[in-house]
Amino acid sequence: MMMALKQAQTDVLPSTRGAAIPMRAPRILNHDIMGCTAEGVHGNHLYSGRALGMTEPEDIIQLHPDLRPQWPYISEHYERVGLSYTDQVLWHVEHEGLSNHPDRDVSVFYFGVDEQAARPDDEWFRVVDYINSKNNFMTLAESLGTPVPMTRCYNDAADIHKADIAGFDYPCYLKAAVSVSGVGIYRCADAADMQDALGRFAPGVPIQVQAEVVSDCFLNLQYQADERACYRLAATEQVLDGPVHQGNRYPARYTPWNSVEPMAKWLYQRGMRGVFAFDVAVIDTPSGIEYQAIECNPRYNGASYPTAVAKKLDIEQWLARTFKTRFRSLEEVELGGLEYDQSTGEGVILINWGPILVGKLLCLLAGSRSTQKRLELELQARL
Repeated sequence: MMMALKQAQTDVLPSTRGAAIPMRAPRILNHDIMGCTAEGVHGNHLYSGRALGMTEPEDIIQLHPDLRPQWPYISEHYERVGLSYTDQVLWHVEHEGLSNHPDRDVSVFYFGVDEQAARPDDEWFRVVDYINSKNNFMTLAESLGTPVPMTRCYNDAADIHKADIAGFDYPCYLKAAVSVSGVGIYRCADAADMQDALGRFAPGVPIQVQAEVVSDCFLNLQYQADERACYRLAATEQVLDGPVHQGNRYPARYTPWNSVEPMAKWLYQRGMRGVFAFDVAVIDTPSGIEYQAIECNPRYNGASYPTAVAKKLDIEQWLARTFKTRFRSLEEVELGGLEYDQSTGEGVILINWGPILVGKLLCLLAGSRSTQKRLELELQARL
């Protein structure tokens, strides 16, 4: 069942078109992802640190205590590249940090059960819970006329019978209605693959079968919402390894805001706040380019953090991607000659620095495409 409209709204999408978000009150940030993450993702408890680059000195941020030994190195790095940040740190990620600062605006990775308990906002909580289901997303898309891939939604794997399996167009994808990081998503080349994938879902788990989208370009269209309005934030191209997100590039070759704007407006009118984004496929057809919305992430995502840093530093071209490294401390990472230089607008900025403890770093590479490639190769060699 679709959610009712809370009240009539005026225009909720002013044409800021990439402009900076208006000034806001000091915030308390808790971007721990453990309440909304896939089990078994190595080092996911270390992701709270990636919000540091989007803070301002007046903010308070909660960071996992395991990150504390890295603080001197990340703060020195941000000083060198000219990125403002807060040094008001709570070295824990318990949600009482949110409730203990009721005078501050809240910034969280995902407004789920724990966030609702700490800082209640019934409308925000309900709309996030609704659209976090890929099946609900398809229902909404159909009602608003938003183009999407051919998709069949089911309440349970048991609802898919042998006749259905034989009748699907292959290849296609079997997806859990609620999933993150590509977990619970299976590409099925034929009926045998489908039968095997169906057996991986527990009873009562809603799922969907979606036609494979043939495209070499998938977009991430981000919005940011507050009590005043909903703003277009950034359109980036996704860097993917199969269904798993590996990074993003800005600017995107395409910016089809109109393809998802009715959905963004619908979500905002029902209480969506913070950053949220749509995944959109770009499809080249004989009659021209078409856009199909794949899903909505009602939360911050991998593109959000480099986007925030790039906006603060007025970086016009960048690539953000995850690197594997043999190092286990920022102290060992040598960025001399590669760090971002404000005078040239080029260089490397560490974004998700906490997972260095398990051998991973998300870095922003600022500059032209050729500069990005050079920085990528040099950084890989050093890591």
